[in-house]
Amino acid sequence: MRIEIHPSRQAAGEAAARAAARSLLEFAGRAPTFGVIFATGASQLATLHALTATPDLPWKQVVGFHMDEYVGIPPEHPASFRRYLRENLTARAALNHFHEIDGTVADLESLCDEYVVRLRQHDPQLCLLGIGENGHLAFNDPAEADFTDPRDMKIVKLDTECREQQVAEGWFPSVAAVPEKALTLTIPALMCVPRLIASVPGSRKARIVRRALEEPITTACPATILRTHSDVTMFLDQESAAELD
Repeated sequence: MRIEIHPSRQAAGEAAARAAARSLLEFAGRAPTFGVIFATGASQLATLHALTATPDLPWKQVVGFHMDEYVGIPPEHPASFRRYLRENLTARAALNHFHEIDGTVADLESLCDEYVVRLRQHDPQLCLLGIGENGHLAFNDPAEADFTDPRDMKIVKLDTECREQQVAEGWFPSVAAVPEKALTLTIPALMCVPRLIASVPGSRKARIVRRALEEPITTACPATILRTHSDVTMFLDQESAAELD
């Protein structure tokens, strides 16, 4: 794992975007199209805005996916990850295609199966991700995380700390308003992507950054598994790095 610490959230996001841009150009030289998985949330905004403002990137070769979505939230909802990615990614960059997760469909299990088929077809080479305050990757909270999960996508129950984070970041007015369930790519599905770029800024992430880097590798802090990946870079700001030795 490589770790970069930058003076501010904006600087960290811009550095992560530069790394992502280099990756897009590299992968574009290898195949006519390639998959990229995008995260959402406050931690990703600086990265996505800097990346989509970078000129001359091969967006027409990028087939995009997102890693999770709430169950029952329509795309018009302010907290919808589909809405987030439409506003912060696909409205700003002309991708070849973007595959959305629709958490409002009746048959969620079939949706998972179909999404995984598309994911495998496009063989993602890059994943932009964050780390939750409880250590989750995507929506794999500690109680749901499985480092050897046989599935690539599943329905999960969100824990209280995860739901409280969504309120603290301003996506929902109260914990009661946060959906109890979500759809998520699993940890093995994320870990098999060849290159990971993690943007983890802000003082609220300082404790979990320390845990992710120092604790034993267990599902008690799912982000510890990142230390086993062969090509991951974590971009921090001074606030999120505050508890590191």
